[in-house]
Amino acid sequence: MLVRLLYASRAVDPATNSIDEILTKSRQYNPSSGITGILCYGGGIFLQAIEGGRMAVSDLYGHIQKDPRHKDVVLLHYEEISERRFGGWTMGQVNMSKINTSILLKYAERPELDPYSVSGKVSLALLEELMATASIIGRA
Repeated sequence: MLVRLLYASRAVDPATNSIDEILTKSRQYNPSSGITGILCYGGGIFLQAIEGGRMAVSDLYGHIQKDPRHKDVVLLHYEEISERRFGGWTMGQVNMSKINTSILLKYAERPELDPYSVSGKVSLALLEELMATASIIGRA
């Protein structure tokens, strides 16, 4: 059974370059676990959608909750799915420098990434629009 999980977290140390390390490890681990998804990082906030088998996604989310690079980990959305939406990426990355602020304003009060202030469905819609507007890089 396939599931999709969406969560948000804050970087413990936004000054470090942990995003590259997270992406590298994801791209190494995810293929053998059947995990796909995308990761958005901006303003010290992570927004990530992960898809795969129920146990694999659950195990990965448990690992993320314990990861010392993350704090304030919040589950935004979880659902059983019939097909993957982000299947083209072992872990795609949103290119924050390419985002038109009007896309962010479409889904939030201010033109910044803040999944803590909107619903999980709104955050998922934002990720889907970013994917549709070619704002995702790193098809690895």
